[in-house]
This record gives sequence, C-alpha cells and structure tokens, in this order.
Amino acid sequence: QVQLAESGGGLVQAGGSLRLSCAASERTFSPYVMGWFRQAPGKEREFVAAITWVGGSTYYPDSAKGRFTISRDNAKLAVYLQMNSLKPDDTAVYYCAGMMSRYASKWSRTSYDFWGQGTQVTVSS
Repeated sequence: QVQLAESGGGLVQAGGSLRLSCAASERTFSPYVMGWFRQAPGKEREFVAAITWVGGSTYYPDSAKGRFTISRDNAKLAVYLQMNSLKPDDTAVYYCAGMMSRYASKWSRTSYDFWGQGTQVTVSS
C-alpha cells in the first residue's frame, strides 16, 4: 500500500511562511484528490486544502483562502502546501492524504484512503 511522508514543518513567527511537502512512495500511485488536514491539541482533524490530481482544481475552507496555496507535481508524486501570513491558530500537526474515489467529499477526513504521519507546525506570537 502507498506510503505518504510529510516534511517542511517547523517553528515560525506570526506573519511568517512555511512550505510543506508530501511525497508518495509508490510510483504507480494515481489518486483522484490529494489533500491537507491539520489537528491541534484537543481538537478534531480539520480540512485545510485539496487538489485534484489530473485537473489541478483546488479547494479551501474560509480559514485558508488567501493565505494557503496547494499545488502538486504529478511527475514527482508530490503535493505541496504554501502557507503565508501564519497565525498562532495555525499551530497544529499537518497531514497529507490521498483519496482514490471521485465521489467522496473532499472536505471529510473519512473520504481519504492514505495518510502520512504528519509534520508539526508551530506559530509563535
């Protein structure tokens, strides 16, 4: 089964930027959607961004629009999350995920079939 691995997390001051990366281990991997979720202590995992693998259509919740940008490199089997204007409320473990079904909701964590181990993002005030 395909493995996903995130990288690029770290400590940044409010207003700063980070770029997260996620790479798939299986060269035949061909998801319908790749997404990013995050989970802060004591909170449920929440949707951050998604992108369709073929068409490149992007989806964001209101909390991410205008600040976060998701992109992908199909040849490298990679997906990225550029995060700008970071806030302390963005502090969380960020996970990348792959969804194989085109009929499931892009916004729901239960729709995704493959998950990485997560990378910590900490935004100081």
